[in-house]
Amino acid sequence: MTLGDEALDLPRLVAVARHRAPVELGPRARAAVVRARRYIERICAGGDSSPAVYGVNTGFGALAEVRISPDQVAALQRNLVRSHAAGVGEPLPEDAVRAMMLLRAQVLAMGHSGVRPEIIDLLLAMLNRGVHPIIPRRGSVGASGDLAPLAHLALVLIGEGEARFEGARVPGDEALRRAGLTPIELAAKEGLSLVNGTQLMTAVGALALHDAHDTARLADVSGAISLEALRGTPRAFDARIQAVRPHPGQATSASNLRRLLAGSAIVESHRDCGKVQDPYSLRCMPQVHGATRDTLDFVTAALEREANSATDNPLIFFASDDGDAEFISGGNFHGQPIAMALDYAAIAVAELADIAERRIEQLVNPHYSGLPPFLVAESGLNSGFMMAQVTAAALVSENKILTHPASVDSIPSSAGREDHVSMGAHAALKLAQVVDAVRNVLAIELLCGVQGLDLRLPVRPAAGLAAAHATVRAVVPHLTQDRPMYKEIQAVRALLDDGSLMAAVDAAMGDGALA
Repeated sequence: MTLGDEALDLPRLVAVARHRAPVELGPRARAAVVRARRYIERICAGGDSSPAVYGVNTGFGALAEVRISPDQVAALQRNLVRSHAAGVGEPLPEDAVRAMMLLRAQVLAMGHSGVRPEIIDLLLAMLNRGVHPIIPRRGSVGASGDLAPLAHLALVLIGEGEARFEGARVPGDEALRRAGLTPIELAAKEGLSLVNGTQLMTAVGALALHDAHDTARLADVSGAISLEALRGTPRAFDARIQAVRPHPGQATSASNLRRLLAGSAIVESHRDCGKVQDPYSLRCMPQVHGATRDTLDFVTAALEREANSATDNPLIFFASDDGDAEFISGGNFHGQPIAMALDYAAIAVAELADIAERRIEQLVNPHYSGLPPFLVAESGLNSGFMMAQVTAAALVSENKILTHPASVDSIPSSAGREDHVSMGAHAALKLAQVVDAVRNVLAIELLCGVQGLDLRLPVRPAAGLAAAHATVRAVVPHLTQDRPMYKEIQAVRALLDDGSLMAAVDAAMGDGALA
């Protein structure tokens, strides 16, 4: 990826964060960065006669009116990074750290911050060589952005803090040295430009959002398997029904379900059974799964806008080509647009588990399914999938707590200067937890659904669902008597996370991958 030449979208962010795609600073972006830096240096050259510019020759936050002398400018930036590195808790995972680094470099590359290009070059070199700062996940209220987490990132650039390099957790200066890099001494405004912004909430949120999109596809597959095992009808997925309520996500999910169920011998076997309607958890899959898809699309657009936004403060704007510029203090670092969007995404993706858990209940309850109680022969002696449904219910209930919106909360900080905050980091971290829980619920549904398909033999499901069945059965055998189930849930979850289950389904479809 070339910063400044390509917009940063979700696929590119994931390519860098998870697959280590290389990144460089584009020539147009470099020129914009140099131009803004020259303006900063003109202000610094003016010494005490220069106007007060926040973060350049003044203190920060509630100390914004305190003037800093020219000989203290470098110390000011270094002290800012050190003092703001006050995070606590478990470190962020590597992919989130990499996403943060990329997003911060993108902000600086826009040419409104005033840093030297060497700052961006070092940040990208760390990305490309695998120097990953240790960033605690707690400590941001999303006010002037994610100050504490970004300060932990910035510490490593100046040879302090800690980083992970080639699997080892080492001091920041040692990580740079091992990677063949040299720490940098911060100059005017550079410390501020490294810590002002929404990069933790955007990074963690974007990666969770990427997984949420994949989870929506998986929900169509697991739901279709449950429908087959429960001998449900695909009539509710008729394109004409979707056309008279034209929400895009609903149409997409219905199309997926029609394709997944096409040619099913199970569906054909009960075509004239006389049953009029299925329960909502089967019949309304397009409406529920589709609403989740539409919400995730909305949130993706918001996060991609944020990824390509200048969230520093103050910002430099050039009035003309002759170098005249103006510093403007604003609030682009405030995380509210992201916090609210991520809260919305958490609500949306949680619904995939809500409805899946009801399908699991349909499967294990013989009054609904017509199958053996808890999907096992000799039930009573065996409990079968009884506790698997309880685990799913526990996860769904926990999600109800986690989907309480973070963005409606605020707490003043910095002696009242930062008197309204977004809690965007909380929204992002909660979203990641919700997505993780939903994928576990879908793994449980797949286990139950595949067991149900076994109990419908010799009548077989449609091709794509048969491929999903075979993929699960390659790692988990049919349940004939009770055994510990936690490893089997983990094994199916691994099939979801490594992409092998969806790959098998897509390959078997014959007419292209599911949307």
